[in-house]
Amino acid sequence: MSRVGKHPVEIPVGVEVILQDRLLTGKGKNGKFDFRVHDSVNVEVVEGKIAFKPRNESKEARSMWGTCRAVVSNAVRGLAQDFIKKVNLVGVGYKASIQAQNLVMQLGYSHDIVFEIPVGIKIVCESPTVVIISGADRQKVGEVAKMLQKFRAPEPYKGKGVIAEGQYVYRKEGKKK
Repeated sequence: MSRVGKHPVEIPVGVEVILQDRLLTGKGKNGKFDFRVHDSVNVEVVEGKIAFKPRNESKEARSMWGTCRAVVSNAVRGLAQDFIKKVNLVGVGYKASIQAQNLVMQLGYSHDIVFEIPVGIKIVCESPTVVIISGADRQKVGEVAKMLQKFRAPEPYKGKGVIAEGQYVYRKEGKKK
Protein backbone atom coordinates (compact mmCIF):
# COMPACT_ATOMS: atom_id res chain seq x y z
CA MET A 1 0.00 0.00 0.00
CA SER A 2 1.30 3.48 -0.83
CA ARG A 3 2.72 5.43 2.07
CA VAL A 4 3.11 8.54 -0.08
CA GLY A 5 -0.49 8.51 -1.32
CA LYS A 6 -1.97 8.47 2.18
CA HIS A 7 -0.88 12.02 2.96
CA PRO A 8 -2.96 14.82 1.40
CA VAL A 9 -1.19 17.60 -0.50
CA GLU A 10 -1.46 20.93 1.30
CA ILE A 11 -2.14 23.92 -0.92
CA PRO A 12 0.18 26.82 0.05
CA VAL A 13 -1.00 30.42 0.44
CA GLY A 14 -1.15 32.18 -2.92
CA VAL A 15 -1.85 29.02 -4.91
CA GLU A 16 -5.29 28.24 -6.34
CA VAL A 17 -6.22 24.68 -7.38
CA ILE A 18 -9.42 23.75 -9.25
CA LEU A 19 -10.68 20.23 -10.07
CA GLN A 20 -12.91 19.78 -13.14
CA ASP A 21 -13.61 16.38 -14.72
CA ARG A 22 -10.40 14.68 -13.49
CA LEU A 23 -8.30 17.69 -14.59
CA LEU A 24 -6.41 19.52 -11.84
CA THR A 25 -5.54 23.12 -12.73
CA GLY A 26 -3.31 25.23 -10.52
CA LYS A 27 -2.23 28.87 -10.61
CA GLY A 28 0.38 30.64 -8.53
CA LYS A 29 3.09 33.29 -8.63
CA ASN A 30 5.44 31.03 -10.65
CA GLY A 31 2.92 30.12 -13.35
CA LYS A 32 0.30 27.43 -13.81
CA PHE A 33 -0.04 23.68 -14.32
CA ASP A 34 -2.57 21.21 -15.70
CA PHE A 35 -2.59 17.57 -14.64
CA ARG A 36 -5.01 14.89 -15.80
CA VAL A 37 -5.53 12.42 -12.94
CA HIS A 38 -5.24 8.74 -13.89
CA ASP A 39 -8.56 6.86 -14.26
CA SER A 40 -7.73 4.43 -11.45
CA VAL A 41 -7.33 7.22 -8.84
CA ASN A 42 -10.00 9.35 -7.16
CA VAL A 43 -9.11 12.92 -6.22
CA GLU A 44 -10.90 15.61 -4.24
CA VAL A 45 -10.02 19.16 -3.19
CA VAL A 46 -11.28 19.94 0.33
CA GLU A 47 -10.33 22.68 2.83
CA GLY A 48 -7.01 23.65 1.25
CA LYS A 49 -5.89 20.05 0.71
CA ILE A 50 -5.86 17.65 -2.21
CA ALA A 51 -6.63 14.05 -1.24
CA PHE A 52 -6.00 10.97 -3.41
CA LYS A 53 -7.50 7.48 -3.09
CA PRO A 54 -7.29 4.40 -5.33
CA ARG A 55 -10.57 3.35 -6.98
CA ASN A 56 -9.89 -0.33 -6.29
CA GLU A 57 -7.17 -2.58 -4.87
CA SER A 58 -5.52 -3.48 -8.19
CA LYS A 59 -1.75 -3.17 -8.52
CA GLU A 60 -2.10 -0.42 -11.15
CA ALA A 61 -4.44 1.64 -8.97
CA ARG A 62 -2.15 1.40 -5.94
CA SER A 63 0.95 2.35 -7.93
CA MET A 64 -0.73 5.28 -9.68
CA TRP A 65 -2.13 6.51 -6.35
CA GLY A 66 1.32 7.46 -4.99
CA THR A 67 2.61 8.60 -8.37
CA CYS A 68 -0.27 11.02 -8.96
CA ARG A 69 0.09 12.40 -5.46
CA ALA A 70 3.85 12.95 -5.85
CA VAL A 71 3.53 14.67 -9.24
CA VAL A 72 0.78 17.00 -8.00
CA SER A 73 2.70 17.74 -4.80
CA ASN A 74 5.78 18.81 -6.77
CA ALA A 75 3.68 20.91 -9.17
CA VAL A 76 1.85 22.70 -6.33
CA ARG A 77 5.10 23.31 -4.45
CA GLY A 78 6.67 24.70 -7.63
CA LEU A 79 3.88 27.26 -7.98
CA ALA A 80 4.74 28.71 -4.57
CA GLN A 81 8.56 28.56 -4.68
CA ASP A 82 11.24 27.64 -7.20
CA PHE A 83 13.17 24.38 -7.12
CA ILE A 84 16.92 25.00 -6.98
CA LYS A 85 19.84 22.81 -8.03
CA LYS A 86 23.52 23.82 -7.76
CA VAL A 87 26.18 22.48 -10.11
CA ASN A 88 29.93 22.86 -9.51
CA LEU A 89 32.53 22.92 -12.29
CA VAL A 90 35.58 21.15 -10.85
CA GLY A 91 38.79 21.30 -12.86
CA VAL A 92 41.59 23.65 -13.86
CA GLY A 93 40.23 26.35 -16.17
CA TYR A 94 36.62 25.17 -15.92
CA LYS A 95 34.24 28.12 -15.78
CA ALA A 96 30.83 29.31 -16.89
CA SER A 97 29.15 32.61 -17.74
CA ILE A 98 25.79 33.86 -19.02
CA GLN A 99 25.67 35.57 -22.42
CA ALA A 100 22.19 36.66 -23.61
CA GLN A 101 19.97 33.53 -23.35
CA ASN A 102 22.90 31.12 -23.34
CA LEU A 103 25.13 29.51 -20.74
CA VAL A 104 28.70 29.47 -22.06
CA MET A 105 30.99 26.90 -20.42
CA GLN A 106 34.70 26.24 -20.76
CA LEU A 107 35.28 22.62 -19.77
CA GLY A 108 38.75 21.82 -21.05
CA TYR A 109 37.80 21.28 -24.68
CA SER A 110 39.28 23.26 -27.58
CA HIS A 111 35.96 25.10 -27.94
CA ASP A 112 33.41 26.74 -25.66
CA ILE A 113 30.17 24.89 -25.01
CA VAL A 114 27.09 27.04 -25.63
CA PHE A 115 23.96 25.76 -23.88
CA GLU A 116 20.66 27.46 -24.74
CA ILE A 117 18.63 28.05 -21.56
CA PRO A 118 15.19 26.38 -21.86
CA VAL A 119 11.94 28.30 -21.34
CA GLY A 120 10.81 28.29 -17.71
CA ILE A 121 14.33 27.77 -16.32
CA LYS A 122 16.54 30.45 -14.76
CA ILE A 123 20.30 29.94 -14.66
CA VAL A 124 22.62 32.15 -12.59
CA CYS A 125 26.40 31.93 -12.27
CA GLU A 126 27.09 32.57 -8.57
CA SER A 127 30.82 32.41 -9.30
CA PRO A 128 32.70 31.23 -12.40
CA THR A 129 32.62 27.65 -11.09
CA VAL A 130 29.13 27.50 -9.51
CA VAL A 131 25.97 27.41 -11.64
CA ILE A 132 22.54 27.68 -9.98
CA ILE A 133 19.56 26.26 -11.89
CA SER A 134 16.05 27.18 -10.72
CA GLY A 135 12.49 26.87 -11.96
CA ALA A 136 8.93 25.90 -11.06
CA ASP A 137 9.07 22.44 -12.68
CA ARG A 138 11.14 20.02 -10.56
CA GLN A 139 11.60 17.52 -13.37
CA LYS A 140 12.81 20.15 -15.83
CA VAL A 141 15.33 21.58 -13.32
CA GLY A 142 16.77 18.09 -12.78
CA GLU A 143 16.90 17.41 -16.52
CA VAL A 144 18.84 20.62 -17.17
CA ALA A 145 21.33 19.73 -14.41
CA LYS A 146 21.84 16.29 -16.00
CA MET A 147 22.25 17.85 -19.48
CA LEU A 148 25.05 20.06 -18.12
CA GLN A 149 26.69 17.01 -16.53
CA LYS A 150 26.73 15.18 -19.86
CA PHE A 151 29.09 17.80 -21.32
CA ARG A 152 31.82 16.69 -18.89
CA ALA A 153 30.81 13.81 -16.64
CA PRO A 154 32.61 13.46 -13.29
CA GLU A 155 35.60 11.18 -13.66
CA PRO A 156 36.85 8.95 -10.82
CA TYR A 157 40.63 9.43 -11.06
CA LYS A 158 41.09 13.19 -10.59
CA GLY A 159 37.53 14.07 -9.55
CA LYS A 160 37.12 16.59 -12.36
CA GLY A 161 33.90 17.37 -14.23
CA VAL A 162 30.48 18.91 -13.77
CA ILE A 163 29.30 17.76 -10.35
CA ALA A 164 25.87 18.36 -8.81
CA GLU A 165 25.92 19.61 -5.22
CA GLY A 166 25.67 16.68 -2.82
CA GLN A 167 26.71 14.15 -5.46
CA TYR A 168 29.40 11.71 -4.36
CA VAL A 169 32.11 11.00 -6.91
CA TYR A 170 33.65 7.56 -6.35
CA ARG A 171 37.42 8.01 -6.44
CA LYS A 172 39.77 5.34 -7.82
CA GLU A 173 43.45 4.86 -7.30
CA GLY A 174 45.59 5.41 -10.40
CA LYS A 175 48.22 3.11 -11.90
CA LYS A 176 51.28 2.25 -9.86
CA LYS A 177 54.77 1.67 -11.17
